[in-house]
Amino acid sequence: MKVALIILFILHMPLAVALRPPSRIQAQSRVVAIGDVHGDFSATQKALKIAKVMNDSEEWIGGNTFLVQTGDQLDRGDGERQLIDLLEKLRPKAQKAGGDILVLNGNHEAMNVDLDFRYVTQAGFANFANLYNHSRSDDSELDDFPQYMRGRVLAFRPGGKYAKIFGQHNTLMIIGQTLFLHGGLTPDYMYMELENINQKIADWMSGEAARPDFITDARGPLWSRDYSSDMSPAKCHELEQVLDHLALKRMVVAHTVFDHINSACQNKVWRIDVGMSNAYGGEVEVLEILHDKILNILR
Repeated sequence: MKVALIILFILHMPLAVALRPPSRIQAQSRVVAIGDVHGDFSATQKALKIAKVMNDSEEWIGGNTFLVQTGDQLDRGDGERQLIDLLEKLRPKAQKAGGDILVLNGNHEAMNVDLDFRYVTQAGFANFANLYNHSRSDDSELDDFPQYMRGRVLAFRPGGKYAKIFGQHNTLMIIGQTLFLHGGLTPDYMYMELENINQKIADWMSGEAARPDFITDARGPLWSRDYSSDMSPAKCHELEQVLDHLALKRMVVAHTVFDHINSACQNKVWRIDVGMSNAYGGEVEVLEILHDKILNILR
């Protein structure tokens, strides 16, 4: 009887709780990290091939590689739905091979769940229109939006089809001695448990809780550019404070476009947003971490 009750409880757990990865996992033999892709399906495909985790047939060939995509899948480009669906389709194949795909939430995912569509392209609305075509006629929230936007509202509002996918993702992720996130973790937030941050955002996106206040904080983990500017000794000291508190060696951030992947503060922060999407026209680059200590830039 007890076993049956436990199984019943697990089956009825909220999806974000059941499927979201741990906030911290052990070191892996090979980790590759991809920065902002902003709706560019072709750039995403190219990055996966450069990382040697996907072939031309869109099959996982990465073995036990762990792939981290640091958010901002959305906005500015026309291929958002394709690339989200591709990574979700590849993940179980990666897991079966002993690897994983760990997509993180960026500020643009949060903006869309908050129904801030200012950077959405025309195709970005059209690609989700079919969700409105099959929606309930009594959904009064949709009345606040023009018809062409309503499919996207249904996709990304808290509890929407794609918002629930984001609710299964972390916002911050530690693998071995590396912290991955979109913006940056400042001393303002280093005493807030990573799992707590991840859970609050997941619950909001899944439609189970109100929006956390720190979602829009300019120094919060989604928006901070503290480690993406010219690094002063004071900024490097703040970075070291955070890394020492978490007992880590490095932080990998995105969010701010650079010409190439680069590091600062004696390789304690790596900046991987190279503007690879069509919106920016940058070259595709991927960061590779071998055995938690050897870092390479793949082009």
